[in-house]
Amino acid sequence: QVQLVESGGGLVQPGGSLRLSCAASGSIASMNLMGWYRQAPGKQRESVASITRAGSTNYADSVRGRFTISRDNAKNTVDLQMNSLKPEDTAVYYCNAKRVLFIAWGQGTQVTVSS
Repeated sequence: QVQLVESGGGLVQPGGSLRLSCAASGSIASMNLMGWYRQAPGKQRESVASITRAGSTNYADSVRGRFTISRDNAKNTVDLQMNSLKPEDTAVYYCNAKRVLFIAWGQGTQVTVSS
């Protein structure tokens, strides 16, 4: 089974950048969809960005143009480059992997955007 570990979270000022990384314990090449979700206090978990095996990407309207998702099947990693961060981006960010009859989540990494 694939296990996911996120890293790269932290405290950043509004307008700043962070790069989150998700490292998988096994191959992600067979994962149909890799994605990043986030959950802010008192809110439901929401999809932020996703990328298919073919490299097609999808973004939430709130982050489109500011965030970029990428996957490296050789390194078994999925990254999320976050630019022009806003206070409303503050949340715990989770990595997700999906294929038929399988789904995995990481433990999450905290991102706080504050001056």
